[in-house]
Amino acid sequence: MRLPIETKIKLDKFKPRSYQVPLFDAIENRGIKRAVLVWHRRAGKDVASFNLIIRQALKGVGAYYYILPTYRQARLVLFEGMTSEGKRFMDFIPGELIEKINIQEMKITLINGSLIYFLGSDNFDSLRGSNPKGIIFSEYAYQHPSTYPTLRPILVANDGWCVFISTPFGQNHFYQLYEVARNSPDWFCDMRTVEDTDVVSPESIEKEENEGLMSRDMIEQEYYCSFSTGALGSYYGKYLNAMELNNQISEVPWEPSFPVHTAWDLGLRDQCVIIFFQVVGAVVHIIDLYSNNSVGMEHYIAVVLAKPYRYQKHFAPHDIAVREFGSGMSRYDKSRELGVKFEMRANNGQLSSLVPNVSIMDGIESVRSSLPKIWIDKDKCKDLIVAIRDYRKEYDAKRKIYKSSPLHDSNSDFCDALRYLCLSLKFCRKATDPDDLDRRYKEAVYGSNSTMPSFFR
Repeated sequence: MRLPIETKIKLDKFKPRSYQVPLFDAIENRGIKRAVLVWHRRAGKDVASFNLIIRQALKGVGAYYYILPTYRQARLVLFEGMTSEGKRFMDFIPGELIEKINIQEMKITLINGSLIYFLGSDNFDSLRGSNPKGIIFSEYAYQHPSTYPTLRPILVANDGWCVFISTPFGQNHFYQLYEVARNSPDWFCDMRTVEDTDVVSPESIEKEENEGLMSRDMIEQEYYCSFSTGALGSYYGKYLNAMELNNQISEVPWEPSFPVHTAWDLGLRDQCVIIFFQVVGAVVHIIDLYSNNSVGMEHYIAVVLAKPYRYQKHFAPHDIAVREFGSGMSRYDKSRELGVKFEMRANNGQLSSLVPNVSIMDGIESVRSSLPKIWIDKDKCKDLIVAIRDYRKEYDAKRKIYKSSPLHDSNSDFCDALRYLCLSLKFCRKATDPDDLDRRYKEAVYGSNSTMPSFFR
């Protein structure tokens, strides 16, 4: 039953804290369409954001999304969750404003026709073609980085708004968005540590550390909003720090006199990642990177062949020769037909990738031993650098320990390609004789199609 149009209902179940007021002012009064909130743990990020989306849904009829990293989290944290004071999130909406709640779909229909959906970024691809007017991205540092790019065109077309809330998690996609927001007058950007809010006392934080509930790194990240801590349980974090100190993350130009190799992580449902690298003497130069998802091999081969590089070897995981059901053609066959031939070897009469099929942990050790001699282009390979920093062990929240296996997220796609690269390095190096050095010199000075001038002969 809809209420008469003249009925007024006061939204008095939520009173924003003083530091939360500027968010509401930015969205509701100043017409800001994009906001980034870096608020510490227990600062009331979700309570404030949920009440913002309620108010917006009542002001303008439309669909509104509240997105968490996973669908399961969306159900547990918000749809079925409570605040730290024991109040259900659903109770912030006056009952008389709710027309219907669909428990299965996690959807609330308000009496004015607006819809509020609770969603997970783990299925972001299913959101293509939807039509939201407003979105809250909660714990955005832990969400799939393709979620916002997928929905951004829709928000632009709708003149819609979105708010990103999270504590930091290394210098990943949330950090990059924060850097955009704090340097743009069109965005609202706000960082609040425990020193800004007085919500959490220093004594309680110290108690958590002394009792072993939180490490100092976690405290710096969660309570003091440090982006420099890096992912906890990181496999490569300290190696990347050493590389940065050694200026190995810098401009790494393409050397035309050396061949280019590629290392691929061929995702089907996940993204495909291609790393372009050169072996120059004893060091490795990662000069370029490409990633995409939901496109076929034709697209990736076209991207590779369109670049100006002189290729020598292409490396892919061991399952590239597996024939796909239906077509009967493997991705190796398809790629070769299109112009890229991956390095293969015969194994008991069957073709398999030249990349050694070792355990993930052995592959991680190969990366660790290789990173000190790898230089990475800081501009073309930003996503790879972020992934190296944040690639980490999976955390068992119940047992409060890190598992021995990596967490599978967007970082793992890039680091899988890096692992294949490192395992393939021994196939890229060869002894350099004087004639080869002479050829490279001529190519560098006169070009690949030139010969030495007659007056030098």
